[in-house]
Amino acid sequence: MTAPSTFGLSSEARNLHWLLTNLVEEVPGILSVAVVSSDGLLLLSSDETLARARSGPGSQGRGPRGSSADLATVVSGIGSLTVGASKLMDYGPVKHTMVAMDEGSLFVMSISDGSLLGVHGSADCDMSVVAYHMALFVGRAGHVLTPELRSELRRNLETSKDAEHESAGSPR
Repeated sequence: MTAPSTFGLSSEARNLHWLLTNLVEEVPGILSVAVVSSDGLLLLSSDETLARARSGPGSQGRGPRGSSADLATVVSGIGSLTVGASKLMDYGPVKHTMVAMDEGSLFVMSISDGSLLGVHGSADCDMSVVAYHMALFVGRAGHVLTPELRSELRRNLETSKDAEHESAGSPR
């Protein structure tokens, strides 16, 4: 079944949504996921997927501040810092970055054309499993994440956000 947010999208965009949903639902310990364009704009988000998966009793908290938009900001900043470090050290492009914290982990992996996949994991997540599944996502998504598809995904997010604001402001 296609999620409501994928209605009217191209098959490539629906496939990326499916890949992201699969990543979130299949890998234990993932709290939030964001796909970010090279200019720092959020393209895909796990917010809807995690809201559905964790709406029941005993549900865990979500990503940083509860929003993949916040994760996108962090991922974009880390991506920029690591690219700068890579250029300074002249060791080639950055493939992935991992930040281990007391209460969780942050993984950032290059997709294509400067796009990034960011995953916020829980403290008990298996970092090697998360990294492996991220690499699978990147391998499957990288060749289809064209400028046209990035524009379509960005428009879809903006349309979804506008619809949320309209429904939140309307009386019930």
